[in-house]
Parts: sequence; structure tokens; C-alpha cells
Amino acid sequence: MLELKHISFGVNDEGQDKEIIRDVSLTLPDGQLAVVTGPNGGGKSTLARLIAGIEKPASGQILWNGQDITGWGITERARAGIAFAFQQPVRFKGIQVLDLIRLAAGNPLSAAEACRYLARVGLCARDYIDREVNASLSGGELKRIEIATVLARGAALSVFDEPEAGIDLWSFQNLIEVFEQMRADIAGSSILIISHQERILNIADQVIVIRDGQVAEQGPREQVLPGLIGTASAVRECRRISGQDGGN
Repeated sequence: MLELKHISFGVNDEGQDKEIIRDVSLTLPDGQLAVVTGPNGGGKSTLARLIAGIEKPASGQILWNGQDITGWGITERARAGIAFAFQQPVRFKGIQVLDLIRLAAGNPLSAAEACRYLARVGLCARDYIDREVNASLSGGELKRIEIATVLARGAALSVFDEPEAGIDLWSFQNLIEVFEQMRADIAGSSILIISHQERILNIADQVIVIRDGQVAEQGPREQVLPGLIGTASAVRECRRISGQDGGN
């Protein structure tokens, strides 16, 4: 179980202190798929990086299965069972896709076993297994390869920062199925997704709304989502009436 207790985080921007996360407390029980959503610039991706250990909070505690991991880095958290998929995946010149999946799995998978993970994210394995993870791959291809590495990890907690970025429509539907299968395959594992996408919100067990660096709302999908969809529809209608969406 993941617990955040009174987490705050800020940066110094041109001599001015800017608070990005303000006194955030939340709990993600085992076996849950949670989606963090909210306005752009509200602190969602920062929250994901704090959970992964990429950033350190200015105050508060992060507990993983009851253990205080606030001071742990990304490597220590990875060893403890927390996986993270970046919004913009990292390129690794000189490393083949097969090597990357083997590193993620932590054991010498056969090429056939590694190919199964690529197939799950909609990539034709024979076209990718020997490719280098470099600039020859598109952003969408890198994103799907990174998700394949998270699948290979089989982590207790998998954190995805806007996994739909750069994904085409067909692959997006495949991505939804991947998340649903992950939840079914690994007993007790949890998934935390940063996303605006309604179709991803629709498969969540719980939805967490982050606004202005704080938890504005958290609860079961059935409780939170209707209000979010209603608000979004109202905003779109206001833009349509005022002509801001380019419509007639």
C-alpha cells in the first residue's frame, strides 16, 4: 500500500519560490487502479515523480507497505517494487530493445519471452526486438516499448505519466486493454496513471483530482467521474458558444 502524508514540494523560479504540491495526503490500497487527473499545471506529473523518487518532497512522508521511503531514490524504490514510465521515454543509444526488456525483467529472458511483452503493446516483435532504443524510434514506439518494460518488471506498483502521449488511436485502445490485463494478472498489484483521457478514467477504481497542487477530490470512479465529465462538457459548450473552439 502506498501512503502520502502531508507532502509538499516547490521550486525556485527566477528567484521566486513556487509551491507545486501543497500538503497532499492520499492512500492507494493494494490491487487498485487509480487515475490522477486535473488541470494542466496542477502538479500531477510532479506528484508522480515524487512517488517514483525522482524528486524529493520538501516536507511530509511517503510510506510503502508501512515503510518510510521518503529519502529513497528511484533505484531503491525500483528494487522495492515501484516502476515508473516517463511521459517522455528515455532513449538508450547502443542498447537493443531485447536488452532493455531483459534488464527490466531482472533475468535473461529468451527472445520469444521478450517478444510476448512487445506483442501485448501492439508492436510486431520481429521488427523491434533487435532495434536500438535510439532516435530511429518514434515517440509512440518508445512509449510502447517502455510500457513493455514495465510489464516485464511485474512491479507491485506501476506509475504511468500520461501513457497516451504520442499513441495512435488503435494503440490507445490496446493500451486500455493492457492496463486492464495488468490489474488482472498480478494479484495485489496497484497501478497509478496520470491522465486526462476519459477512456482511461473509465477503467479506474478510484479517481484523484489534483488542482493547484492539492487533492481537490478523491473517491470511487462512480462518485467522482460524473462531476468531472459534466464540468468538461460545460466548458466545451461555453467555448463553442463563444467561438473559442473554432466552430460555427
